[in-house]
Amino acid sequence: MKIRKLQSGQQAIMEKRNAIELFDIVSPLLEWYQKNARSLPWRENHDPYRVWISEIMLQQTRVAAVIPYFLRFMDQLPTIASLAQAPEAQLMKLWEGLGYYSRARNLQKAARIVCEKYGGVFPDQYEDILSLPGIGPYTAGAVSSISFGQPVPAVDGNVLRVISRLLEWDADLSGTAEKKQVAGLLAAIYPEGRCGDFTQALMELGAVVCIPAASPKCNACPLQHLCGAFAGGTQAAFPVIPAKKPRKKEEKTVFLLRCGDKIALRRRPREGLLGGLWEFPNAQGHLDPAGAAAWAQSQGICCGEICRRASKKHIFTHMEWHMDCYLIVCENTGGAFRWVTEQTLQDEISLPTAFRKFLGELL
Repeated sequence: MKIRKLQSGQQAIMEKRNAIELFDIVSPLLEWYQKNARSLPWRENHDPYRVWISEIMLQQTRVAAVIPYFLRFMDQLPTIASLAQAPEAQLMKLWEGLGYYSRARNLQKAARIVCEKYGGVFPDQYEDILSLPGIGPYTAGAVSSISFGQPVPAVDGNVLRVISRLLEWDADLSGTAEKKQVAGLLAAIYPEGRCGDFTQALMELGAVVCIPAASPKCNACPLQHLCGAFAGGTQAAFPVIPAKKPRKKEEKTVFLLRCGDKIALRRRPREGLLGGLWEFPNAQGHLDPAGAAAWAQSQGICCGEICRRASKKHIFTHMEWHMDCYLIVCENTGGAFRWVTEQTLQDEISLPTAFRKFLGELL
């Protein structure tokens, strides 16, 4: 069955029909989840703080990569109050390597609001949760259902993939209106008393069974007998994904400036990509050795040995950096830089992954 553009009255009838059909997934999905759910640290209890932190960390990041970050974060900042009061340097260091650093800053903004407005107690109403910085409908739905047992769906890419295959939904579901439509269909079938389990079961199915591309694990799927895509052999066609715009490419030259046991860093502008984070000094374009020496001199650095060390690429969502790197042995610690030891860099400084790639070139 396919859902297509309909008049508003027809749409309502179709949504009701689909909700009735989707109701059949509830029992087999919950039974499967109860037997097969992965043991994950944020599932140890339904504390909204833990659920919230895990969901923000899991955005754009694989589960296996998140686990050590989550455990370290909870060890150092175990409560909303501790997050609200944490020094920014500590927060950024805890987030180092996860990327999308605005997520961490929004966590702290939200924690401070919870402390000021809600007495340090995480709000239990969807609209209040949604109003916090950095929280969208998906995260608000996850916390509402998992922590507070409310019938509010959390519609992410995994859930959209499951629903699009079940219903052979041949529209692009990435838009806000389409996500709301999916959320409406799911809200109608949420099982009383098992809302959190149902949310997590849908997520889990999409993460480990109904996986992307042409190789979902249909033989392990508890919904195989209900799936339109499986029946029609059309799994690879769903979800419908619009073509992505090509990423913008930028060329950069990165400088590892070393004077004795000190290494030069500088802080990026507060606004924009990687805003406010530390970086190795760098310049636009690919410079040859003479250009690298001239750049260093323009920064007030007296150069000794200059070595071209590496070329690396880093991919952001909408941009690629193509970077050449020079290690320059400096005779002074001039320039508008912060000079730190490798130990300080390791223990205290949050360095984005794009620049951490060059740490091995410091030797």
